[in-house]
Amino acid sequence: MSPLYVVGMLGLLMKISAPMCSPTEYTIYFERQECNYCVAVNTTICMGFCFSRDSNVKELVGPRFLVQRGCTYQEVEYRTAILPGCPPYADPHFTYPVALSCHCSTCNTHSDECAHKTSSAARKCSKPVRHLYPDPEENSYIQSYWEQYE
Repeated sequence: MSPLYVVGMLGLLMKISAPMCSPTEYTIYFERQECNYCVAVNTTICMGFCFSRDSNVKELVGPRFLVQRGCTYQEVEYRTAILPGCPPYADPHFTYPVALSCHCSTCNTHSDECAHKTSSAARKCSKPVRHLYPDPEENSYIQSYWEQYE
């Protein structure tokens, strides 16, 4: 076996075994104090491995060796849904992202939420939960972003 073949096979195996940046199913919980229910939204977020490097000798080699990239949205769709059980004076609408495709890039704070995941305790609801499914046909209280402005 040639060394080139072995290196190529190792690279292929490493790419297969390393989790790559891709849309991943995730549940987000929404609730408002004035509404009777909490809604569990099944959506997709960007999650996975992206190559980063941080040089300890940045002063000697310059900033080109400082690469901090994360898994972020390449294409995203925003959907609007309605919280059930809200009184007439409360706005029942909320908007959430759906990742259509992802890529490794530096985080753009103008268009992306560049934050760490909260603890699992913060994701719980204090009210009864209603589930919201990705398929709008399965829900009577989901509204696509573009339908909202027609």
